[in-house]
Amino acid sequence: MLSDKKGILFVISAPSGCGKTTLAARLLKATSGLARSISVTTRQPREGEKDGADYYFVSPAKFKAMQKRKEFAEHAKVFGKLYGTPISPIKKALNKNKDVLLSIDVQGASQIKNVFGKQCVSIFILPPSFEALKQRLIGRRADTKREIEKRLKVAKKELTCLSKYDYAVVNNNLTKAVLQLKAIVMAERNRVN
Repeated sequence: MLSDKKGILFVISAPSGCGKTTLAARLLKATSGLARSISVTTRQPREGEKDGADYYFVSPAKFKAMQKRKEFAEHAKVFGKLYGTPISPIKKALNKNKDVLLSIDVQGASQIKNVFGKQCVSIFILPPSFEALKQRLIGRRADTKREIEKRLKVAKKELTCLSKYDYAVVNNNLTKAVLQLKAIVMAERNRVN
């Protein structure tokens, strides 16, 4: 019966610089009934980011305490900083038949799929080309040349995980990519099985 249906956890992953954060924000604005999962991190906020809205920015000690209390559905060290996804808010939303959007790295997405199983729909964001990805990382002026090289090396590895995802969207045109993401959400909401 439709009344027994639980919410869906939509997981968006992408190599650094593919635009997953921007796409997730646009998808949230364009899609009703979709709540955003907010991750916890030990990294410093980037320009314009706000605590409790973009991430929960915490100290390494607080992060490790949360980890010890098993408050995360997944956690990982990414580029030297700790990231984690609080499990309780996601479970509460899904049990109330609310859909949740989680923007997360590749290693975290794998852990999330293990925790939430069939309630999880995974979407991989691809750059139009590897050269375009490199130019985006350079253009964002957030990293040193060495950090960009490291991110590109990790991106090559992450791109090999594409087959583990349910869907793929190429972010060549922001408007088109958002429409594709919205279509995936609508299709999954109407799935019979």
